[in-house]
Amino acid sequence: MTTAPDSQESATQHALHKQIVLFVLIGGLCGVIDFGLTLGLGKGLGVGEFYAKAVGFVVGTATAYWLNRRHTFQAAPSHRRLAAVWALYLVTFIVQEGIFLGVLHAWPGNTLHWLVAYVLAQGTATVINFVVQRVVIFTMI
Repeated sequence: MTTAPDSQESATQHALHKQIVLFVLIGGLCGVIDFGLTLGLGKGLGVGEFYAKAVGFVVGTATAYWLNRRHTFQAAPSHRRLAAVWALYLVTFIVQEGIFLGVLHAWPGNTLHWLVAYVLAQGTATVINFVVQRVVIFTMI
């Protein structure tokens, strides 16, 4: 009988689906925090684009790590895991800052341009973060 492997595969697919949904929902919430701070600091208070995005990224990312560790990946606190996640976040910070600033400078303009730049940058970082966290950080570390 081959019901056990099919059942195990189905459970694995269900777990993956649940993780993706939670990761996206948490990411959406933290994206609102990140973009709100980025836009509020940059457009509202006149803070430079790089610094506004950096503050938004740090606050949004710290919140995302805490929520994803607890709810998406259901992992116990770990200094090794925290260090690995922050190393990953440093890489994705560089990637998304480059995309964000590149789009803003190639296509300067109003708040809509900031939103487009943010979505492109954050979308790229989200995919990188989910794959590395799921495959490496919360599985192997």
